[in-house]
Amino acid sequence: MTELAVEAEGLVKHFTTRKSVTRAVDGIDLAVPQGSVYGVLGPNGAGKTTAVRMLATLLRPDAGTARVLGHDVVEDADAVRSAVGLTGQYASVDEDLTGTENLVMIARLYGFSAAGARARSAELLDAFGLSDAGARPVKTYSGGMHRRIDLAASLVMSPSVLFLDEPTTGLDPRSRNQVWDIVRVLVDDGATVLLTTQYLEEADALADRIAVIDRGKVIAEGTAPELKSSVGEGALSLHVADPARRAEAAEIVERALGTPVVLDNDSTGLSARVPQEGADAVAGVLPALVDAGIAVPEMSLGQPSLDEVFLALTGQPVDDADTSTEEVA
Repeated sequence: MTELAVEAEGLVKHFTTRKSVTRAVDGIDLAVPQGSVYGVLGPNGAGKTTAVRMLATLLRPDAGTARVLGHDVVEDADAVRSAVGLTGQYASVDEDLTGTENLVMIARLYGFSAAGARARSAELLDAFGLSDAGARPVKTYSGGMHRRIDLAASLVMSPSVLFLDEPTTGLDPRSRNQVWDIVRVLVDDGATVLLTTQYLEEADALADRIAVIDRGKVIAEGTAPELKSSVGEGALSLHVADPARRAEAAEIVERALGTPVVLDNDSTGLSARVPQEGADAVAGVLPALVDAGIAVPEMSLGQPSLDEVFLALTGQPVDDADTSTEEVA
């Protein structure tokens, strides 16, 4: 049985103002296997950052329990801190110091000797492709370089568990891919990564398992294929040759699959979700259209995306989901 690196049961955190009480995290359960990437997916305001801050001992839970590598985050917070690293949404290094100076300072704070700190700094700068920029102030770094120096800073002590809170927010695709590559290397080296993100493609590309969070609650959990299959076997898309016959084609498809048909913005396309119990019916759609004399030059069957999963679970796309509950930095 795979041991768990992170466990949370009924985790709750609320914030009180004069006018209201905000329940930022509302009874979250998590089970993160060691040596894996665990994705926590949700929109802004879902409670992701608050949950991570509790797991990293920066916030005290109001209810529930959480353990990291078997250590309780409240009762044994020092042991948790010695085993984890955290990279937040915003730069945590000193902008006026150079990359080398930042890493040496952090290493010295961890108890490295002066020579050991310099050696560890050089090692990390090389690993993250920042050796040429090590002597430059961090304020001159690009967005991607900022995220890499942040990651390097969180790895000075080679933590067993690394919390990455939306590490690629605001990055261009090239820089995002660089961060993804770093995450994969860390896990290959034995680390456990808990990754919060609002990017569906990021969770799909990196995470071994994914928890979908909305309004402070876990509303679904599983591997990406499991989550996708939970909303149906796939999506059928096709185009008819004659736009005048699209409505007739839609009736045939809807009758065959037993699910509503969505008409595309163009005049020839349509699509329909394929339910789990209706997968075999897909094979009969094209013959039925041909029998009706409807020419179909293009037809495809694809797996639902995580975007469609989130839409099915919450009723709205992740990008448009409610963000009225602000994350606490």
